Amino acid sequence: MAENNKPPKVILLVVAGVVVLVVAFAALRRKPIAVQVVRVMRQDLSETITSNGKVEPVAPTVAHAEFPTFVSKVLAAEGQALHRGQPILALDVSDVQAQLAQARASLLTAQSELKNARAGGAPDEVAQVRGGLQQARVDAANLERTQQALEQLVAKHAATQDELAQNQAALEKARSRVQELEQRKEALAERAVVNAENAGLMAKQAQEQVQSLEEKIRSATVFAPTDGTLYSLPVHAGDYVKVGDVLAEMADLRQMRARAFVDEPDLGRLEPNQDVQVAWDAKPGRSWSGRTQQIPKQVVPHGMRSVGEVLCSVDNHKLELLPNINVEVTILIVERHGTLLVPRAAVREDDGKHYVFVVNGGQIHRREISLGIADAASYEVLSGIADNDQLALPGDRNLRDGMEVRPAEGS
Repeated sequence: MAENNKPPKVILLVVAGVVVLVVAFAALRRKPIAVQVVRVMRQDLSETITSNGKVEPVAPTVAHAEFPTFVSKVLAAEGQALHRGQPILALDVSDVQAQLAQARASLLTAQSELKNARAGGAPDEVAQVRGGLQQARVDAANLERTQQALEQLVAKHAATQDELAQNQAALEKARSRVQELEQRKEALAERAVVNAENAGLMAKQAQEQVQSLEEKIRSATVFAPTDGTLYSLPVHAGDYVKVGDVLAEMADLRQMRARAFVDEPDLGRLEPNQDVQVAWDAKPGRSWSGRTQQIPKQVVPHGMRSVGEVLCSVDNHKLELLPNINVEVTILIVERHGTLLVPRAAVREDDGKHYVFVVNGGQIHRREISLGIADAASYEVLSGIADNDQLALPGDRNLRDGMEVRPAEGS
């Protein structure tokens, strides 16, 4: 009989266990979910663009080598403050001076040839042709008068035909001589015109070469063009330099600017005269203020990025920032004071609309909000919630409107 009662007891135990599980599960479902809760407060908020950049002088002066040579002397030190006209370095000019002497000699020759050409030719040749022509014309005139006299004497039988014929032959010869010398004079004048053009071109080229060499000699001694700091001096005495090599760089380092490399999507928010803060890793905790000056009109590749180069003023009156250092540039786009802020973690988006869960009486209620500006941690709320409202931070939970919640420890 006892054996027949055994199965009902097992069934009763199973049923009791199921009932306990159901009751426990129902109790758990009624227990409010623990969520992090934050209170809405009014604070200041700034929307900024942060990017990398490079510091550079506003008006740097760079001296380049204008001819290949050796550095003769270095008269200043890198980092030194210089006054206008103070010498920095000198290059060897011995070869250039030799070239200059030769160029000046060529210039004198070309100028002499030009002068002769403009005068009609070489002086001795011109004098010879002019003197010969003048004498030939005199001889021809005398023979013409003699010819006329002999013709009258022959008519009077006071002179012979042979005398008349001999004078006529001499006259023809004199006339030929005049014609020959006149042709030589014309040819000399024509040749002088051509020679004048050639000599003028040669004189011009020689003059330009002299001026170029003189400029090279002047450039061989590098002077400070203005008051400023010699921030780069890459050469030493005895170094060989080629044409175009940098010899020295200097500038007034109080007048510096930052070239910020701003990503293309952020360029539309930039305007001139926005506040700028510059930070340098070499001086942690420090910042330098400035303003945007020039907004880019194009984008350029910068590594793997497409950026616009924004020029920003930088206050460097203490001369702490150095040329060509890499810095972080933060540009203030807009700033709000005492505005209503919510953490980014509290905001959800659905179908293009933003909403939060407001905690009230142990329950959460979904409420749509309108957002303004933002930073990395918070949103500005324009409408939808009020001061001191408490919001749930969903985290990875799937919260629903009307759900019962309780503040988690540490909220």
